[in-house]
This record gives sequence, C-alpha cells and structure tokens, in this order.
Amino acid sequence: MILALKKIKVIVTIITISAQKMQIQGPNKHNRTSDDEGDLRDASSLLHPHSAVMASEKDIQETEIADAIVRDPLIDQVEKGKENNFMVYLSTCVAICGSYALGSCGGYSSPTQSAIREDLNLSLAEYSLFASILTFGAMIGAIASGTLADIFGRKGALRIGASFVTAGWLAIYFAQGPIPLDIGRLSTGFGMGVFSYVAPVFIAEIAPKHLRGALTAAHQLMICTGVSVAFILGTLLPWRVLALTGLIPCAVLLVGLFFVPESPRWLAKIGKYKEFEASLRKLRGKDADVSAEADEIQDYIETLQKLPKSKLYDLFQRRYLRSVTIGVGLMVCQQFGGINGISFYTSSIFESAGFSGDIGTILYAILQVVVTVLNLLFVDKVGRKPLILVSSVGLVAGCLLTAVSFYLKTYGIGVEAAPALAVTGILVYTAAFAAGMGAVPWIMMSEIFPINIKGAAGGLATLVNWFGAWTLSFTFNFLMTWSSYGTFILYAAVNLAGILFIIAMVPETKGRSLEQIQAAINT
Repeated sequence: MILALKKIKVIVTIITISAQKMQIQGPNKHNRTSDDEGDLRDASSLLHPHSAVMASEKDIQETEIADAIVRDPLIDQVEKGKENNFMVYLSTCVAICGSYALGSCGGYSSPTQSAIREDLNLSLAEYSLFASILTFGAMIGAIASGTLADIFGRKGALRIGASFVTAGWLAIYFAQGPIPLDIGRLSTGFGMGVFSYVAPVFIAEIAPKHLRGALTAAHQLMICTGVSVAFILGTLLPWRVLALTGLIPCAVLLVGLFFVPESPRWLAKIGKYKEFEASLRKLRGKDADVSAEADEIQDYIETLQKLPKSKLYDLFQRRYLRSVTIGVGLMVCQQFGGINGISFYTSSIFESAGFSGDIGTILYAILQVVVTVLNLLFVDKVGRKPLILVSSVGLVAGCLLTAVSFYLKTYGIGVEAAPALAVTGILVYTAAFAAGMGAVPWIMMSEIFPINIKGAAGGLATLVNWFGAWTLSFTFNFLMTWSSYGTFILYAAVNLAGILFIIAMVPETKGRSLEQIQAAINT
C-alpha cells in the first residue's frame, strides 16, 4: 500500500513537472528544463527500483529515455518542436543548384552536336575537342576545389564555381568559332569540378546526422536531373538558347547564397567562434539547444589544430591512410565500373544491339532519376554500406546481361533475344548505379575526411573521379571495337573487385556525427 502511494506521488510529480515545463518562458528556460529532467530521472528510479539496481550505466540511460517517452509525451512533443530544420533544407536547395548546373553542363554536348557542327562549320575533330575538353576543365577544378573551399569557405567556393560556369555559358552563347567555344566549355568544366566537391561537403557539414545521408544524396539526384533536362530541352531549343538556360541555376545559386549561413565547421576551423555559434544556431533553429553539438565540433577542431599543419604528402600518413583509401577507392569503383562509357554512348549501345536508341535513352534518363529519388528515402534508414553493396551486385548483373547480348549477336546465336537482353542489362545497370554507387561515394567522401585534410583529400578524390570519367569515355569506343561483349565482361570484373573492396574497407557511417566517423576511421 505504501509503495502504491509512493508511485502515485511520483506520477503526480511527473505531471506537475510536465505542466511547469510547458509554461516556462524567459532566459531561465534551459536551466529550469535541466532541473526538471533531473527530477524525472529520480522519479524513474523510484518507479523502476529493480532495473535501476540491475542495469548497467548504459542500460539505465536507455531505460530513462524510453520511460520519458512513455510517461511524458507532452514533454517529448515540446522538445521535438524546438528542432527546426527549415534553414538546413533551404541551404541544401541552394547548394544543389550547383549540382543541377553540373548535370546541365554534362548533358549539353549530346543533343547539340549536329546543330553546332552545322552552324559553326566544325569538323568532327573540332567538335570532339569541344565535347572532351569539359573533363579536363573539371579535373583542373577538382584540383583547385579543396584549396578554394579552405581559403574562401564553402559558400565562397560555390560562388567561384558559379562564376566560372556563368562565364562559360556566355562564351558558348556568343561563340562564332571553335576557340571561344572551347574556352567556354573549359570554363564550365572548371565550375563542374568545383561543384562536384564543394556541394556535397557543404551539405554534409550543415546537416544533422539523421538527415545527412538523404540531403547529401540530393547532390547526385540533381546531377541526374540536370543531365535529363538538358537532353530533353536540347531536342526543343536551339543550341545557343540551351546555353542560356544553363545560367538559371547559377543565378539562383548566387542569389540564394546571400540568405544561407556558412558551414559552421569551416568557421570553427578558421577560429571564427562567434560566427560559428551563430551559424549553428541559425541552422538548428533559434530555440534549439546546440551546446552539445557545438562542444563536440569545437573539441574535435581543437584536437586537430594541435597537430602540425597538414601538407599534401600528409594524406599518405598512416593516420589518414584508411580514409584516403576509402574515399579514392570508392571513386575508382564508381567510375571504372563503366558508368560514363555507358551513359555517354547509351543510344549507340542500344542501336548496336538492335534496339531503338531514342527510346532506350529516354528509358535510361527516367529510370536514373526515379531510382535516385528512392535512394534519398533509404540511405539514412538502410545505411550506406548495404546500399552500395546491393548496387555493386546489380552492376555486375547488368554488365553480364549486356555482355551476353553482344555475345549472342556476335556469333549469331539467338539473335532475336539480343535486343531484349541489351535493354534489360543496361536498365539493370542504370537502376543499380542510381540505387547506391551514384550517390554513396559522394556522401562518404563528404563524411570521412577530417577537416584539416578535407580540402586536399577531397580534391584528390574528386580528381580521381573526373580522371576516371575521362578515361572511360575516351576508351569506350576502342574497347567496343576490340570486343563488344569483352568490354562488359571487363566492367563486370571491375565491379566484382569493387564488392570485395567495399566488404573489406568501407565502414557504415549512418546515424553518426562527422566527428565520430572521422575519429573512428583516422586513428
């Protein structure tokens, strides 16, 4: 009876505290909340005396959290109400305008080839230079991206990338010959290289850990969208007008950057602690308690700053070797598994297999966008590693199906089945790539590098990515001439090696702060 009365008294105490918490206003709000939470913990131990004695410290903490949710839903609702991610979403939307611009640049040359050659009287060699010089510009931009982001900040680097892309599109629009055309293409390529590194890093550094994967994956989604829209508009608009449409995302980006905060982690790195706290509070909401997150970031930054200033060769120190190997290795898996060879020549692959190139290209573009959207929904629930493993298995299957298609056509065996196998193989490959390998390497690249080497390491990983894109697009036709089915068997072997690499080297980063991830890997 006495125990029952005690429990009733405890419950009354909890209800009283709940009512008081809902009425608290003014500067002492957070201090009063902390005291009340202590009372709630004391009440919990009275309600559950046996579990408090038997449980370990970790179990006690978990029990308190679970009990608080059950016994006081009003408190839970009030606490959740304090979290306001509006500025995080707005900042992400601004940053992925750069991702969309990247995709627009990449998708421009395919639908405009015949019109540009006819209007400017370009030879095939001159147009090939125009198309391929983009990747050289992107490699230069990738090399510079880390340094630009470290010196001028993430927002400053995005402005620089947008400025180069804008200048490039204007040069292409006004071009009357091959030289200004190539200069414009080189300039847009440089901006692409900057965007490809800075956009996902900026998003990862501003996002709370439970949203980081999905928001960073939006980078890849907007690249796919930019490419697809460029393909579609290229069939409807003159090539000069299509170039002008590339100015729109750059303009939105440049204007939008005035309304979003800088990366708090970069501000902490350069010692602007007042601006760091203001940025973090703006991102999390004015009523949010950011003290724990701010302390974690500052402690980690201070630990890194005690180390000697990093140089390029420091990337290969034992301390950082694992993170660099993971970041660069994932980019190798992404690019050398055949994606850019397949995407650049999708139409010709379908035609070679006896299927309509136009229909195949449309199916390719739609499927890529749809599956990338699904990736956004699952990357923070399923995790990075499971997605990229399933993706790699799908890449192997897609390559083998396509290889069988070309083998049948080459040797005249079951020729009627070749087109269906080719379409199935390419679409399986496309869906598998969009499901994980397209976005996850960029997500993990933005997560695993400590901020003191992030510029150099991220620049190296991005450079490897663009070098792989150029290598695959340059060698694809030569490989297809050598052996059509052998080309896809080779890509299948690379993707199989990628599966082994992921199993052995790649950690799971879902649900952990950047500081926790980096401390675990870089030891």
